[in-house]
Amino acid sequence: MVTSVNDVQHDEQPELGPILPVVIPDDPRHADALGDALVEGGVTAVEVTLRTPTALDTIAALAARGDLLVGAGTVLRAEQAEEAVGRGARFVVSPGFAPAVVRFCRDADVPAVPGVATATEIQTALDAGLDTVKFFPARQLGGPAMVQALAAPFRDVRFVPTGGVTPDVIADYLALPSVSTVGATWVVAPELIAGRRWDEIVGRVRTALAAAGRAS
Repeated sequence: MVTSVNDVQHDEQPELGPILPVVIPDDPRHADALGDALVEGGVTAVEVTLRTPTALDTIAALAARGDLLVGAGTVLRAEQAEEAVGRGARFVVSPGFAPAVVRFCRDADVPAVPGVATATEIQTALDAGLDTVKFFPARQLGGPAMVQALAAPFRDVRFVPTGGVTPDVIADYLALPSVSTVGATWVVAPELIAGRRWDEIVGRVRTALAAAGRAS
């Protein structure tokens, strides 16, 4: 279990746990309350998407806690990756395969998790020396059945399905040997953050982890 960001070397694959909450931040002043809710719920890692002007400040605030492994999501350009890592991000997630982002992460010894939707993109990731990819948008691309089909020829690749992941399919994803983590936006839905509904976030994290525990 990760207890501090200092426990993770940049060049190692981060230990994300079965559920990776995906956050669209709105106000860094509430980052500590959000972090408290995530930790109380039982997760040790979080992805903060660079979809709002406050994202980098939120990354910095959450990373400063020391009890969450914080990654940057929706990273489209190398400059964004550099800024996020400078503010404390310890892994970088992209919606697609961005060569410049992957090159930066390789040079900076920061794990990169690029998004893929096809076998060709998976091969591109392998050629870049990566073995963990984000399968996105997972529901629209065919869900667990599609991950299983893609994993068959790529036995060493690990998938992080994200997009439309709900409690009823978490166990189906995690039952696949190629999946050890699923990304979940619904557990920290924007309306929960906007309404400061921290207890509900705690409950949703626990629901997601309980669903993960049913994987076999």
